[in-house]
Amino acid sequence: MNPRYAPLFESLALRSGITLDNRIVVAPMTHYTSRPDGTLTDEELHFIARRSKGAGMVVTACAYIAPGGKGVAGEPAADRDEMIPELRRWARVIQAEGTKAVLQLHHSGRNADPGLVPNGDVVGPSAIKDEAGGFVLPRELSPHEIEELIRQFGDAARRAVFAGFDGVEIHGAFGLLLQQFYSPHGNRRQDRWGGSVEKRLTFPLAVIDEVKNAVATHADRPFIVGYRFTPEEATTPGLTMADALRLADALAERELDYLHVLTNDYRSRPRRGADSTRTRLELIKEVVGSRAPVIGGGSIYTADEALEAYETGVDLISLARGLVIDPDWIEKIKQGRETDIETMLRADAQQRLVIPDPLWQMIWGDPGWFPGTS
Repeated sequence: MNPRYAPLFESLALRSGITLDNRIVVAPMTHYTSRPDGTLTDEELHFIARRSKGAGMVVTACAYIAPGGKGVAGEPAADRDEMIPELRRWARVIQAEGTKAVLQLHHSGRNADPGLVPNGDVVGPSAIKDEAGGFVLPRELSPHEIEELIRQFGDAARRAVFAGFDGVEIHGAFGLLLQQFYSPHGNRRQDRWGGSVEKRLTFPLAVIDEVKNAVATHADRPFIVGYRFTPEEATTPGLTMADALRLADALAERELDYLHVLTNDYRSRPRRGADSTRTRLELIKEVVGSRAPVIGGGSIYTADEALEAYETGVDLISLARGLVIDPDWIEKIKQGRETDIETMLRADAQQRLVIPDPLWQMIWGDPGWFPGTS
């Protein structure tokens, strides 16, 4: 291996007691390939197994924690105990590649698909529609329903423990339910669950506490708990970089194993609310400090880009699309073959790259999804 990239392959000990072999994380990748009941297909298992070798940690595609939280067709489920054998299959195919398997838990909230949830009942913190196209007006959750959702996140974490996963990642990013509660756009409540910044934090922090309690109660081994979030929103009102830094500080106080920052590009800078001469990743890491490792990524396709992202100060870097294009990305760097990394997706490569039909069709329906296609 070129010694220039050696920092990417240093080990990292997490708070839980688990040590990652290196600093490269396979980020969650939606593949639209699970069955309608949330059970797993062989195609999605082959897809993630093909991309797991050599990584320090693999975070799965998001699994919904309640029937009303399903966002798109083909999402896997973690909403009932009958799913534990399915989840066990998922964990094992990842771990067989020599890496740690982390199950991502989510609820889509107001962004759920009404055609996929019971009775078309789409819910959110408030009866406020997402401004992006294609979403419906949600029903505002009652306080009792909020408490039930918190419990369901804990139940899903318990299932991950029993299924043999090495950890869970709480999905608080991408405009989904936990972000909706923190956002001044999605949350217009005036009770204990909304209003001030501190009250908008109540639901995400309660979910974290419930998940950690479930892990403490049921895990007989070290077990990772991480949290993923999106720094800013384009809407007004909406989350600003100042809100992101307040959230990062609160999360760091929760003694999590890591914070996973979702950005489209590791070089992105604040839109508003913070110093726009510095990257979002730099600002977040500065606030978090040594209290928790920070994972950052976005638009990483080459070894040099991975190193540049790492040098922003984050502790781990995440890869998704780069691994869709080249599943051997990590191994090529280890072998000193970083110049052989593919950065363009070829139209004849589906079988070679083990990409399921639903994901392949989505990619080619939106060629801008990749930096290059041919």
